[in-house]
Amino acid sequence: MSTTGWMLLCAFSAILGFLLPRPRREHPDRSGTPTDEATFLALHIAAMAAPSLRAGLTRESAGKAARHLRALLGTGAVAVADTGGLLAWDGAAGCHRDHLPEYARGVLASAGPRVVAGETLSCGTPGCVIRSGVVVPLTVDGRVVGALAAYDTVMGAALARTVTEVARWVSGQLELAEVASSRRRTMEAEMRVLRAQMSPHFVYNALTTIASFVRTDPDRARELLVEFADFNRYALRRARDFATLAEELHCVDRYLLLERARFGDRLHVTLKIAPEVLSLSVPFLCLQPLVENAVKHGVAAAGQRGEVRVVVSDAGPEAHISVEDDGLGMPPERTRLLLDGGFPREGSQGDLPEDGEGGIGLAGVDVRFRQMYGEDYGLVVESAPNAGTTVRLRVPKLPALIAICSQTIT
Repeated sequence: MSTTGWMLLCAFSAILGFLLPRPRREHPDRSGTPTDEATFLALHIAAMAAPSLRAGLTRESAGKAARHLRALLGTGAVAVADTGGLLAWDGAAGCHRDHLPEYARGVLASAGPRVVAGETLSCGTPGCVIRSGVVVPLTVDGRVVGALAAYDTVMGAALARTVTEVARWVSGQLELAEVASSRRRTMEAEMRVLRAQMSPHFVYNALTTIASFVRTDPDRARELLVEFADFNRYALRRARDFATLAEELHCVDRYLLLERARFGDRLHVTLKIAPEVLSLSVPFLCLQPLVENAVKHGVAAAGQRGEVRVVVSDAGPEAHISVEDDGLGMPPERTRLLLDGGFPREGSQGDLPEDGEGGIGLAGVDVRFRQMYGEDYGLVVESAPNAGTTVRLRVPKLPALIAICSQTIT
């Protein structure tokens, strides 16, 4: 076994000790031991390989990761395969590339490592120094999805164990990639549902309002049509986790402009926004459903002049957002029903508008905030009959860091 391979085996054995508290050295400025240096080298190389592996097991990601994995193992060659065959080869001895699929098939079938040496590995190429190799399965959630192979002049037991541990680490990265992919699919499905739940009543009323201006005020009709298109372009764009608060407020402004055209003087809106939080990342399409709910309860349901007040304030490590209306309000049990995605029965106090919508938007925002930030960050709804409704939420200022920590814990 090469000296580099032995040092890297020591490095992997030392990682746990590296993460645990260590006694203070008498001379903290002295040079590290060979084991310390190997540990840092292994961690550095692993960190370089991780981003590619987090993209999943593809030809491109395997090609990028293979060279780092070979540096991590210190072997003559490293190969990565999936169930369909070879994805990447890094190092010398390319004459062994054609044999890997055969070895990989055996590993994929048995789900166990395989050491190949001697005549089994012989390629017949003059000057080829590869004499042994080990092929280890890569698994995701118990499923064998590929194989990691390492080749060298001598494949001792220690190096074989190192390759097995590296394969286990690679499998962990691929599992994180699967989790991230599943999360993206879930998020995209949730956004499709959210978009499908965009009030058709609002769309109908907006288009009806625009149509009413076509004869009397064509310029106004064209202006409103552009605003309607701008609103839908944002709301129906490709799903993503976050947007800036400024983008969300722009969407709200387009929505309110259309609603003002519909309600005229009956709708009064007050916005009080702390400028220092405009660049804050917030969950995509989280603010407009709250404002729409307030318009429905503050103006549409009341049938008279109403006010909607949106306040965004800087609260140190968080931003605080409140959306308030002075409409009919509702009893406490109805607020819980709103967050559960239901709606009151007809004839009960605090009925939703005739289109039967309103609670779904609040429930969707509540669920997404709890999923992203934790149970303490759900919506808070304060309401009482004939006393209006206030919806409050808190947004941490470091969503990216929270997401990273969540993935690490997973």
